[in-house]
Order: sequence, then C-alpha cells, then structure tokens
Amino acid sequence: MSRRVFLQSFTALLGGFALPALTQAKPAAKQWKTLQISPVAGFQYHHGETLWPQLATGQSVTLLREAGNRFDQRAVRIDWQGEKLGYIPAKDNAAISQLLDRGEKLSALIVGLKKSNNPWERIEVEVRWRV
Repeated sequence: MSRRVFLQSFTALLGGFALPALTQAKPAAKQWKTLQISPVAGFQYHHGETLWPQLATGQSVTLLREAGNRFDQRAVRIDWQGEKLGYIPAKDNAAISQLLDRGEKLSALIVGLKKSNNPWERIEVEVRWRV
C-alpha cells in the first residue's frame, strides 16, 4: 500500500468519526446565571406587610425599572403579583438597572423570608440573568 493510499484511507476513517459528532452538535442552551442576592429595600413602606402571609420562597417577583424615581435614578422596583414589595437597594442596583435599560432578560425570585423587626432582613431576592 502506498503512502498516499494509506493517508487517504486514514483521513476518510477519521472523517467518518468526526462528521457525526459535528452534525449532532447543538448550540449551547441559554441558562440563568445568578447575578446577586439582595434584601428588599423599603419593604416597610409598601405592600410587604399585608402580603407577608402569602409570600413563599421560590415565588417569582417582577423587576421593573423606574428611571424617573426622584430618590434614585437607577431604581429597580420589585413587584409580587402586581403589588409593590420594595426595591433593589441603591447600593446594589447599578448593574441590574443597566441590564434592564439594555433590554436584557432578567428574572428574580424570593430566596429568603425571615420574621424580623428589621425590615432589611425580611425578604431576600435572587436576581438572575439569561445568558
């Protein structure tokens, strides 16, 4: 067998193994990545207390950008079933507000509930980004 015939046979054999792997390759599925876990700021000033008995860990909350908020130009409101619970704290909202302004897909859910006199300890939310 000549060297040329051997190399042609060998490449054809390797191509037979590689081709199915290439044709079966799927694009990477988008996944949710945790950006941060934050307390809910302003819980005591909104509907949090009246909604408290209905809240549970694992429930989804909605993040809404409030660019016109007079107290914080980067404000991100947290709603549960259309009711305002509070906000992402101002010290934690820079990245989230920018992502929402860019139209990025974010989700959030309640990951912690604690009966406490300190409203900053009552609810924790996890913010996720679809990447």
